[in-house]
Amino acid sequence: MTKIRHEPIAPTRTQRLAHGGAIDAHRHDDHQIVYAGRGVLAVTTSAGAWVAPGTRAIWVPAGVVHAHQAHGELELHLVGLPATGNPLGLDAPTVLAVGPLLRELIIAYTHTHTPDDDSPERTRLRAVLLDQLRASSREPLHLPLPTTPLLRAVCEILLADPADSRTLAQLGRQVGTSDRTLSRLFRSDLGMTFPQWRTQLRLQCALVLLTEREPVTAVAHRCGWSSASAFIDVFRRTFGYTPGSHPTG
Repeated sequence: MTKIRHEPIAPTRTQRLAHGGAIDAHRHDDHQIVYAGRGVLAVTTSAGAWVAPGTRAIWVPAGVVHAHQAHGELELHLVGLPATGNPLGLDAPTVLAVGPLLRELIIAYTHTHTPDDDSPERTRLRAVLLDQLRASSREPLHLPLPTTPLLRAVCEILLADPADSRTLAQLGRQVGTSDRTLSRLFRSDLGMTFPQWRTQLRLQCALVLLTEREPVTAVAHRCGWSSASAFIDVFRRTFGYTPGSHPTG
């Protein structure tokens, strides 16, 4: 069994990860905000995966075992927050919207960090940062992973090929069950419908491919959309910008 690193203090710092770079599974006694100023960040836990472009940050609660994966050249900004408080009131990893002001606050706070700096300027910066984090909207960009064997078999098929366009009934026949059973499992085990889960998977696939400079039309095809226009519409409604303007790594 792989040993999980325990780092009691969640660091506050800026660091770079090369494309494909990773930080292996570990846990902190503190909460942590993880933000990629450049590239796309994937955070994985036993419960699933959270993927965030530069308009999103990820809240990782204290004690949650997690790993990081870089897609594109990643500029990683980490903000550690003591577990004695929970300023966001969140007990599970969550994707947060990052507007221009919050982005600059995170960058400034992580770039200027020095241990034990309790100056009035630093205290004010932290207070405004926390205010903006509390005001940021929560984004449903979580791809949960199943625990039931039947559902895991279906999800693994789609994880291997997000462009697989078969219906739930067709996938059910492959794994030996009905679409009604699978539909019920998606709701009870993952808390979402099959179309919602597949859209989340395809959006995560698209973020990674766009960071690798794949053309928009090719991304739409490889991730399973029927047309580039359908892909652009879903992407824009989810992230607030078009895939053509997504920053590359």
